[in-house]
Amino acid sequence: MKRAKITIVGAGNVGASCAFWAASKELGDIVLLDIPDFADKTKGKALDLAQCGPVERFDANITGTSDYAETAGSDVVVVTAGIPRKPGMSRDDLIQTNVKIVGSVSEQIAKHSPEAVCIIVSNPLDAMVYTAWKKTGFPTQRIVGQAGCLDIARYRTFIAMELDCSVEDISALLMGGHGDDMVPLPRYTSVAGIPVTQLIPEARLTEIIDRAKMGGGELVKLMGTSAYYAPAAGTIQMVEAIVKDKRRILPCAAFCDSEYGVGGYFVGVPCMLGKNGVEKVIEVEFTPAEKDLFASSVSHVKELVGLAESVLTQ
Repeated sequence: MKRAKITIVGAGNVGASCAFWAASKELGDIVLLDIPDFADKTKGKALDLAQCGPVERFDANITGTSDYAETAGSDVVVVTAGIPRKPGMSRDDLIQTNVKIVGSVSEQIAKHSPEAVCIIVSNPLDAMVYTAWKKTGFPTQRIVGQAGCLDIARYRTFIAMELDCSVEDISALLMGGHGDDMVPLPRYTSVAGIPVTQLIPEARLTEIIDRAKMGGGELVKLMGTSAYYAPAAGTIQMVEAIVKDKRRILPCAAFCDSEYGVGGYFVGVPCMLGKNGVEKVIEVEFTPAEKDLFASSVSHVKELVGLAESVLTQ
């Protein structure tokens, strides 16, 4: 059986961590790409990772390069390229620089891997997914953003810490934009089937939700840069669903038009991921309060996209 080809654009902390998770799960052959200035370092990281294979018992062809020609025919392309957040920066502050970077990368993807499914990780996420869509010209089904898989992992982690239980028993749902206005939904959160609202008092659950919302900023303050292990793990969860056609239902930034009345933007929603990318967007029922929160989050996404469009048309 033909092995999948997975390209990861950006060999920094997030990209290198994505390569590690993908190799360790034997998801396919991996191309790690960065700009020519970092060509030797990128090749070194790929070689270093390949040398883990005998120890960790995985087989994968791992290539480090700055040449997009070596990415040709990729099944999945993960885009982590862009400058990371620094202390005091919001995701919005990144938009001027990262729209140009992601736009350029997207043009190369379309040229060399026109049938790929693209997973965008670069921030500000919602605007970068839109940028990739515009620059690749791909069907919306094959453009998706990694957001909820990370956000929900943080949310589940904090609940597990509170209850001193396994994270494996926690199911949760987050929606909306990737950022401080994301919308966790306690009604759709459970622990081994038990509603979380029966296990954690409302006031404490609100504190946990607020921490999940600010999870990225908390790590930036602690480390001086953006997180990378968990974003990479969330990304590779999506890659696995696509290359194995698992049809998993995961929270991702997917294109919504009539869905939820969004009107043609990429926002965080539960969706089914399979070999074609986003196979289906799942619509859940909102209470009036949840609907208002989601609408507010989508409004911010639209603002970011407006800023991205202004950069794209410069």
